Amino acid sequence: MKNLIRFDWAVKRLLRNKANFVILEGFLSELLGEDIFIQEILESESNKENKYAKFNRVDLLVKNLKGELIIIEVQNDKEHDYLLRILFGTSKLLIENISEGMQYSQIKKIYSVNIVYFDLGQGDDYIYHGTTNFVGLNKKDVLKLTPKQEEIYHTEIVSKLYPEYYVIKVNRFDDIAKNTLDEWIYFLKNEEIKDSFKAKGLNEAREQLSVLKLSDTERKEYDYYIEQQRYESSLIVSNFIDGRLEGIEEGKLEGKLEGRLEGRLEGKLEGKLEEKLEIAINCLKENIPIETVVKLTGLTKEEIEKLI
Repeated sequence: MKNLIRFDWAVKRLLRNKANFVILEGFLSELLGEDIFIQEILESESNKENKYAKFNRVDLLVKNLKGELIIIEVQNDKEHDYLLRILFGTSKLLIENISEGMQYSQIKKIYSVNIVYFDLGQGDDYIYHGTTNFVGLNKKDVLKLTPKQEEIYHTEIVSKLYPEYYVIKVNRFDDIAKNTLDEWIYFLKNEEIKDSFKAKGLNEAREQLSVLKLSDTERKEYDYYIEQQRYESSLIVSNFIDGRLEGIEEGKLEGKLEGRLEGRLEGKLEGKLEEKLEIAINCLKENIPIETVVKLTGLTKEEIEKLI
């Protein structure tokens, strides 16, 4: 077992402790590009007053000293509607923080930080930042605030009035830390902090997120969590194998196996290459030999080695 605790488990258990705020502050400071100081951790799950409220489950909801709200969510499992889920989360949080008689200028700024361990959407980068701007259809100019509006809103940029979204696709990171934010992402992916890393909060993370510092109860909970993650990864592999065998049988029955096996496999996996890549990544996490992964996924050895 690695010496440091997985960040997704730490978010749910340890980083809510005020003594560990410095770790979370360091991560958010590196990501947002400004010094972030946490005032408090808010309740992260609203009362479920309707059937759609289940989508408002977030791992952590933070309020900083400027009164801004920061949603932090770590997602291990693939969700095809995840982009709309994060929209729902910020929208619901916005509504929940508007009181009767409140002026629009008092609406709280919201950041949505999403750390995902699957290939969300299509894109080669591993960090994406989403903002709202208004661009002229004819002159292509960006709408700006008037001096009076700047005074009211305490900002010069329209996009700063609206929720901002960050998506970190951890598995896309190539393990080469080019800056201090990359050092954090290296930790998110590998549960390891190199001695040369200088990013804010990482030194404290090295000290406080050690497996050896867990109590007996916490250690049992953590071991169970890790075992559940392995079990879910194994289920993905097992389901793939079942789908593969089923596809072969169907191909035989239709007399069209030759030249169409790859097509059937892609059909079973919704025809998306990213599905195969995700299976391969989970296999590699379980230390399944590359040769076996080649047979299971249909990917080439070279394609799989790029994932290591």
